[in-house]
Amino acid sequence: YDRAAQIRTAADPARCLALARAFVAAKLRNQRTLLRRNAEPEPTAALLGLDHAIDAVERAADLSQLLGIEGAGAAHYFGAFRHMLRPKDGPVPAFDISGRHRRPPRDPVNAMLSFAYAILVKECTVACAGIGLDPFWGFYHQPRHGRPALALDLMEEFRPLIADSAVINAVNTGMIAPGMFVAGAGACQLTAEGRKALIKAIELRLDQLATHPLFGYRCSWRALIRLQAQLLARWLRGDVPVYQGITTR
Repeated sequence: YDRAAQIRTAADPARCLALARAFVAAKLRNQRTLLRRNAEPEPTAALLGLDHAIDAVERAADLSQLLGIEGAGAAHYFGAFRHMLRPKDGPVPAFDISGRHRRPPRDPVNAMLSFAYAILVKECTVACAGIGLDPFWGFYHQPRHGRPALALDLMEEFRPLIADSAVINAVNTGMIAPGMFVAGAGACQLTAEGRKALIKAIELRLDQLATHPLFGYRCSWRALIRLQAQLLARWLRGDVPVYQGITTR
């Protein structure tokens, strides 16, 4: 039943856009909150840029326009990301980051972000499949062979809350050290020791307790992912009028 509702919604551009706006708006708000809480000095221009992106989300006429708005917000956010990284022993050149580079990641911070997102999408895939949704049939991310598009949709709001937070904490507490990376051919990746350390940081974050802003439940971030998947299924069935992404203050 949930999968039938999922396929019907995927064929409705207006409903896809409404859902995609909710995913992107929540992600941008969480990126702004993370910067406001953790960046020193306060990146005024980046926060203002994210404000503009958040305001523009509701005016997006289609998914392509929304993708451009999300990209503009990401440029502001990742342009200021380095201001949240403050290793306890002082500045470390290896952890400087000028922006987001994915394919391939060119520096240690981008390598950590890519690895953390890969773990997070697995969590979201399990959450979607566990309630009967097809993790490979998305609404914002378009279906493609082998691509868990719905899991990628669901993880948008959790990227800053779980993955980015884990990376920042791993750097700032010394869980990750510059020697835990290997670079070559224009790419950077974690060593086995580095992967083990970052997995530990992500697991610690997933196990931390938080309160769901809509339901008032206090549970782990891992459980909150499942709750959002359930809320998404309820929206697809028409049981609730809107899908509300998780945001923190």
